[in-house]
Amino acid sequence: MSDQGLTPEESSLSISELTELLLRVGYLNSVKDSYDEEVVAAVRALQQDRGLKVTGKCDLKTIEALEEARWKLGDRTISLSSPMMRGDDVATLQNRLLQMGFDVGRVDGIFGLKSESALKEFQKSVGLLSDGICNQNAVMALMRLIRTVAGGGATALREDALRQRRGPALKDKVIVIDPSWGGINPGHSFGEIYESEFTFDLAQRLSKRLVALDVAVKITRDKDSSPSELERIQFANLVQPDLVISLHSDNYKNERAEGVASFYYGSELHGIKSLIGEKFANLAQREISARTGLLNCRTHAKGWDLLRLTKSPTVRIDIGYLSNPSDREKITDSNFRDLVAESLVIAIQRLYLSAESDAKTGTLRIEDLRKAGIRP
Repeated sequence: MSDQGLTPEESSLSISELTELLLRVGYLNSVKDSYDEEVVAAVRALQQDRGLKVTGKCDLKTIEALEEARWKLGDRTISLSSPMMRGDDVATLQNRLLQMGFDVGRVDGIFGLKSESALKEFQKSVGLLSDGICNQNAVMALMRLIRTVAGGGATALREDALRQRRGPALKDKVIVIDPSWGGINPGHSFGEIYESEFTFDLAQRLSKRLVALDVAVKITRDKDSSPSELERIQFANLVQPDLVISLHSDNYKNERAEGVASFYYGSELHGIKSLIGEKFANLAQREISARTGLLNCRTHAKGWDLLRLTKSPTVRIDIGYLSNPSDREKITDSNFRDLVAESLVIAIQRLYLSAESDAKTGTLRIEDLRKAGIRP
């Protein structure tokens, strides 16, 4: 039996077990006994739909996505537990509560305290026992009362309303900067260039500019530390910032891969996205491309844990490929790093400016913010 598509961390999962799960969620037509091209295609399709890195290999994140995909609303009783319940059934429940005006926060497929509170409010409104447990009675009530509206719209409107209430001034806004450490200690490196050094230096440059504009800046690590992704998520959620910016560089086996790409939380499958995350990702993407000449590799909605579990609007930006000679040369240049930092400051300000106060991409300068009275 071939298991070449299963990573070592998941070696306990057999091919038949994997393909049975893929069959159950509609990506295969039959159970297989080898990791053939059809299985690879099925795994890739699942990864694409779930906003995961598309590799065709079944790693831990893919298995978790498969487990979540297997549940449909009504298959099981949903209640608050430890660890919290996850699944498509939870996402459907959150969406339906949200559509009826109950505040579940972000539709993330994770049944937490806010989801329980919203469910209790719904149960009370329809005369059910308000216990925060989604059983068959609650499901039937949801089915009878659901309205036909776009899923996740209320969350997007709430996000945007909060942004507008905060006003255009950067003063007193809180921003978390998350400089990636990379996947290999002490970070991805090519020659003498380390991803960890580049992202931390860029975070410092960005922080200095934002502090000068009276922004409260928090950085998820110091120069030599490497907190886990979960620790960085917990840090950001504790701070409760207006925005989280995660800085990365990329690499690929083909050195021709180049450019900058940005990612925000969203799922086409569930019809949800972070409105502020998407807007900032687009602004940062355009500003960086216009000012640095990096190839624009566009913005993408993803379900990665960093984007999904961080409660504040979060954007990951992959700036250049260390594996590309041209991008690598730019990344080592101090002037280039300054350009990226200024691009991000301008993108942040444009996020909060009204449309009539906005300026053409690549033209607004930090000095213009002061002249316009943006900074008191």
